[in-house]
Amino acid sequence: MLDSLFNEFRDISVKEWKQKIQFDLKGEDYNTTLVTKTLEDINIKPFYSQEDLPTEMEIGSNPPWNICEKIYVAKAFGANAKAIENIEKGAQSILFIFPDETVDLNALFKDFPFDLVSIHVETEFLSLDFIKKLIAYFKDKEAKIYLHLDIIGNLARSGNWYFNLKKDIAIFSEIQSLLSNLPQFKTSITVDLTLYQNAGANMVQQLAYALAHTNEYFTILEKKSFNVSFKVAVSSNYFFEIAKLKALRTLWKTLASEYSSTAECHLFCIPTKRNKTLYDYNVNMLRTTTEYMSAIIGGANTICTLPYDYFYHKDNEFASRIARNQLLILKHESYFDKVKNPSDGSYYIESITEDLAKKALDLFKKIEAGGGFLEQLKAHIIQKKIKENATLEQEKFNEKNKILVGTNKYQNKEDRMKNDLELYPFIKTEIRKTLIEPIIERRLAETSEQERLKNEPS
Repeated sequence: MLDSLFNEFRDISVKEWKQKIQFDLKGEDYNTTLVTKTLEDINIKPFYSQEDLPTEMEIGSNPPWNICEKIYVAKAFGANAKAIENIEKGAQSILFIFPDETVDLNALFKDFPFDLVSIHVETEFLSLDFIKKLIAYFKDKEAKIYLHLDIIGNLARSGNWYFNLKKDIAIFSEIQSLLSNLPQFKTSITVDLTLYQNAGANMVQQLAYALAHTNEYFTILEKKSFNVSFKVAVSSNYFFEIAKLKALRTLWKTLASEYSSTAECHLFCIPTKRNKTLYDYNVNMLRTTTEYMSAIIGGANTICTLPYDYFYHKDNEFASRIARNQLLILKHESYFDKVKNPSDGSYYIESITEDLAKKALDLFKKIEAGGGFLEQLKAHIIQKKIKENATLEQEKFNEKNKILVGTNKYQNKEDRMKNDLELYPFIKTEIRKTLIEPIIERRLAETSEQERLKNEPS
């Protein structure tokens, strides 16, 4: 029955489609009317066909993904209680952020279900003694630990090394040696791409900087086979973000193979901060929902929640619950964990994945020819390129060509936020001496929000 139905329709060639479109345009130019160019210099066509599929297309299954929640470890007992509560409510992994070395690990991990829940560790310091403390605590436990250690990312974000170049690399290298044969530690190196995205880098830049950033670790370390966590910020550019993550895995394999490494990468994804808004803040929930979906379809291993009010409210149970439930609904009610390769074979996604990967590889080669990532950070070339793209994106927002609903379009004039700010929601400037110019994260809506706050009636 179906065969006879489909046989009634003849195949339509790409040429015929274009001719039909050109006829319907009534003299308008196909390329200028229907083909748009992105900030990554990629042309988006009005339709795609099998001809747009890459000649070499890797088909595979996406990894299982888990829901992660972030906890700042101010006090061990409080962080433990919050972690246990979050796990009971659906969290499958916890990102612990440590401000100092003094934490009592016994108190922090009391009754923690190590066999069920992965642990992500991020520190605001660099300490060999703290790593030894972690090793001693976990040596007889069946735990899965991902250590988010990124000395180059710290330099890019803060403008300074933790100590200095030589000492940071020495401590970093010794930590890698200590952890190399410990099965509990799944990764001990992180490449933080969130900084580049949140500061305004386009997707080609994010991918190229990820490669160049990682290549510095291949250069630093004696052992060339190591697993890496890529910490990725995901924006609301739905299909492009799926393609970005797919391209990142491909580029990692390409780079690792140059060092004869078959090690895997772990994609730790979190919604971007760049498009989040103070006014009409409930729209942030819609934004993070599509960002979670892009992360899942793109092949994330871990997806961290981002509450809609994270930048102007202190931690609150309602916002955390909503963020967690968004992912729980996608997993358990929308069945986003059931299809293993949902985007494979999509003409559009496969085409832009290839475009992103090729352009990122070309930019990576230029960075290496220019001395490498650290050298270009030192020369402020990376910072300059990110600023240039951020300026273009900001202009699109200011001209309402890039829409943030409720902020630069469809504003609610009655919206009032001045009395609802528990945290300062804008960039904080601090005059200090730095080795290099730091890369600064900035939300697109900050300037317009400051103006609206100033004009709010008392």
